[in-house]
Amino acid sequence: MAKVKNWQLGREMDFPYPEHRPKKQIAYVFDTNKCIACQTCTMACKTTWTVGKGQEYVFWNNVESKPWGYYPLGWDVKVLELLGQQKWDGDKYAGKTIFEAAPKGEPALGYAPEDLDYASPNLGEDECKDVIKGTEDHYIKGPVHSNWGFYLARICNHCTYPACVAACPRKAIYKRDEDGIVLVDQSRCRGYRECVKACPYKKPYYNNTTRVSEKCIACYPKVENSEMPQCVTTCIGKIRLQGFKSHPDKIRKNNPMDYLIHVRKIALPLYAQLGTEPNVYYIPPMHVDPKYLKQMFGPGAEKAVQMYRNAGQDKELLAALLLFGSTEKRIEAFKIKGEMTVGYDKDGKEIVSVPLTEPAIVRPAKVEQSGAYLYNNT
Repeated sequence: MAKVKNWQLGREMDFPYPEHRPKKQIAYVFDTNKCIACQTCTMACKTTWTVGKGQEYVFWNNVESKPWGYYPLGWDVKVLELLGQQKWDGDKYAGKTIFEAAPKGEPALGYAPEDLDYASPNLGEDECKDVIKGTEDHYIKGPVHSNWGFYLARICNHCTYPACVAACPRKAIYKRDEDGIVLVDQSRCRGYRECVKACPYKKPYYNNTTRVSEKCIACYPKVENSEMPQCVTTCIGKIRLQGFKSHPDKIRKNNPMDYLIHVRKIALPLYAQLGTEPNVYYIPPMHVDPKYLKQMFGPGAEKAVQMYRNAGQDKELLAALLLFGSTEKRIEAFKIKGEMTVGYDKDGKEIVSVPLTEPAIVRPAKVEQSGAYLYNNT
């Protein structure tokens, strides 16, 4: 095992390969407060990439209802249970990662889901009781829901230290140096499913027809054309923003990804304690138990929630948040111009401008030219 620096954990950790960060790192920010679980992102991804034989149960993108929804069933509960107690010492993670807790001879701590775990993508979604794995007509009732819940959109995290890369005995999975996207070379893959077992987020899938693994490709044909992926551009709630994150030591404040992740720290990684340094970041939901948020998003969750609550009085933060869903082109930089937030492409060309406050127009009750009234005053 090599020693690598994981900035999300605030310390070095063990990893099977030496540290190597790509020239640019693809990253996403998802605002959980705006997600309505319409599954438009899921269907956009599904109809674009996974409509072939053997892909019936493959969802590169899915939206789960937390705390009781999962796909595959119980994925995070099982991984956290395997890992055992996790402890944060301030902003530094004091527990073990999946690489440090791996059994002897294994690259990472993990488990292989059973076929039934993939059988029902919406099992447990919006249920009043917890639903544990069983047959369709057999529910094992668990604790009653608390008075909160939220939707969690999930894709491959294109991790800096991918467990799938660490586990693949064929070296069929690789991380691109030009953009940090993690891909599967299917000509090398032999379907050993070690990637499925090792990934704590369970985002590589095994295709029973082709007998090889496949996973989210981050819509790299669009990314290479400076466009955002399908799941980002089709999102009705405008909860998503995709861009490139800078090296942790070389952040750019005018890069919206760096600004939200590194400068303001309002966008947080999902289960950072697992140790993969995931590159999908979440703005935590405002109405959820802080203890649950800390487990899921780390010790900065409560502060991020408070920051989000006050975004209306924070002009610069508001400017960054209003870029979500504003254009299909990738925004490389932004700045405030008067009462507008303006986004720029990689060449410094203005591609979008959004008002910081929604314009309100008050129409007169009576149209002077015609004498007609616009309101029903009967």
